[in-house]
Amino acid sequence: MNKVVTIYTDGACSGNPGPGGWGAVLLYGDKTKEIRGRDPNTTNQRMELTAVIEALKALKVKGWKVVVYSDSAYIVNAFRQRWLEKWQANGWRNSKSEPVANQDLWKELLSLCRKNQVEIRKVAGHSGDRWNDRCDELARQAIRELL
Repeated sequence: MNKVVTIYTDGACSGNPGPGGWGAVLLYGDKTKEIRGRDPNTTNQRMELTAVIEALKALKVKGWKVVVYSDSAYIVNAFRQRWLEKWQANGWRNSKSEPVANQDLWKELLSLCRKNQVEIRKVAGHSGDRWNDRCDELARQAIRELL
């Protein structure tokens, strides 16, 4: 049986584009790890993606089941509605035949997802979920460090 790691992520921006931050909480058994980072000039979507990427990079194992909770419709829909598959089949072009935004991050995320069995789940943002709220705090702390 695969071991399960649960990850919560969030990204935030002060202006869009503007200074941004991301936060993630990794949970395994009774262990909790918090990570965060920032970018002086970015977008909210890039911070949401970066949070998931950095959380997956923080895993020291391969082949585990990883459940990622995100409040980003952008991320959740890309996986759940198979946008990623469509983008790749269309040469990284969206439904308007335009280049997909944030391709660099999407490609990195897909590469990291191949190392474990990753499932992306939706969590409602700002709804009182303990870990989602903590990720939001971490992302906002990171932004404050830039200001």
